[in-house]
Amino acid sequence: MRVLLVGAGGVGTAITRIAARRQFLDTMVVADYDRSRAEAAVASLGDRGDRFRAEQVDAQDEQAVTALLRRHECDVLLNATDPRFVMPLFQAARGAGVTYLDMAMSLSRPHPERPYEECGVKLGDTQFAQAAQWEQSGALALVGMGVEPGLSDVFARHAADELFDEIEEIGIRDGADLTVDGLAFAPSFSIWTTIEECLNPPVIYEAERGWFTTAPFSEPEVFDFPEGIGPVECVNVEHEEVLLVPRWIDARRVTFKYGLGGDFIDTLKTLHLLGLDSTQPVTVPGPDGPVAVSPRDVVAACLPDPATLGERMRGKTCAGTLVRGLKDGKRREVYLYHVVDNQWSMTEYGCQAVVWQTAVNPVVALELLASGRWTGKGVLGPEAFPARPFLDLLTEYGSPWGMREQ
Repeated sequence: MRVLLVGAGGVGTAITRIAARRQFLDTMVVADYDRSRAEAAVASLGDRGDRFRAEQVDAQDEQAVTALLRRHECDVLLNATDPRFVMPLFQAARGAGVTYLDMAMSLSRPHPERPYEECGVKLGDTQFAQAAQWEQSGALALVGMGVEPGLSDVFARHAADELFDEIEEIGIRDGADLTVDGLAFAPSFSIWTTIEECLNPPVIYEAERGWFTTAPFSEPEVFDFPEGIGPVECVNVEHEEVLLVPRWIDARRVTFKYGLGGDFIDTLKTLHLLGLDSTQPVTVPGPDGPVAVSPRDVVAACLPDPATLGERMRGKTCAGTLVRGLKDGKRREVYLYHVVDNQWSMTEYGCQAVVWQTAVNPVVALELLASGRWTGKGVLGPEAFPARPFLDLLTEYGSPWGMREQ
């Protein structure tokens, strides 16, 4: 398999370190807008880096990405950029006739009149609008294949196939006890993406109503996370699983709740109050005259790069899927989960826990595609594939998953 990886940030770098240990990969071209970041990611592999090449590319330039795919004869484009660049990369892959894989889907737009009741443009709508063309061409776009979305969706598929006869609710629950030495506010993932997820209207699915929205941070609940993390207050946020799971799995209700904590929520609310979550440029004075900048980009620039926090980070992160329903006529509730300890991921891979946990899942998916254990065409989510091969291979990678009867 020959892969073009676009994006050499924290997750992209972690992908290279995980993939370098696997034999299914023939070549991985690591491309970034900043060529030095791509070169650094390849250089950090040392003796394992002989199958990796560094390139420069602008993820917004569809023609340049298509040309790069053809020049290196790649058969997969793996998108490790933030969601702003999903569509040009998605379309570049289609133009080149190669498999596409991402970890986040095309952006949403709130309903213009009723943002906290009705959906506007939903996450992934722009991609799914092209599903027929992908299917007709025989090509595959595997969307939402990170940890959340991604592994959480695989857990949902596993529950539907092996654990339940009837599902009442699938609820993704994400929490952690991570701290960063010396920093009161230091998100462990891209603040740009975090703002997008947490301040957009959350989406809920109910079989009787379809998809609908609520206010940010709605329906707070305390969820007890496993392996010593303990109770964390979780709230509704916008996330791809709610848009993906109902397309392939019969469930009466689907939700996503994120364990943010009160201080984090208050900070996000303040950013929103001040307009600092906006992506629309504002004009500010500069040394050479007025400059147009996005407030959200300024916030991101003021915070430390999450990929650099590993040495100062302590604790564990947990991604998981809570499923309620019936099995053999009896009520059942289980939590399928994956926990990564930051000390382990730093020692083993030199990557902090959240970016490593995100990165391992697309690599597992690539290996399943390379071996033919996962096959498909069109625009598909992780739920469209059998779960057991993925879960078995994830364990083989040295990062087992767990299940707790509630």
